Amino acid sequence: MSVGVGSHARHDANCLFCQPPTGRVIAENDFGYAYLDGYPVSDRHTLLVPKRHAATYFDLTEAEINAIHQLLHQARDTILAEDASVTGFNIGMNCGISAGQSIPHCHVHLIPRREGDTEDPRGGVRAVIPVKRRYNRS
Repeated sequence: MSVGVGSHARHDANCLFCQPPTGRVIAENDFGYAYLDGYPVSDRHTLLVPKRHAATYFDLTEAEINAIHQLLHQARDTILAEDASVTGFNIGMNCGISAGQSIPHCHVHLIPRREGDTEDPRGGVRAVIPVKRRYNRS
């Protein structure tokens, strides 16, 4: 599967995501690609990455956002078709160093979840700040 670039593409030679991992791309379209995360949180954890070098989601064009959205649905459908144990998903992006972004190229995490994969999943993405995981209604 070849990963092409559009006429408005911009790449950073030092960026890990500007060069898709050889042989690991599982889906792509004109503006993005998907592959299984090399350090998965769960089995089939997938990354959706725009082809153009853009630091965060907020730097994407509408066409890129739509393309990543399409890949997100495609990856979800594939995961559900191949793994009946998946009962939910977390979708996440880290935008900026203070939000935990370690690679300055936008990427979306699609993390399949299964019943019992954690003792108490309540709070979901709120757990990025552990003390805020539980709702405090004081």
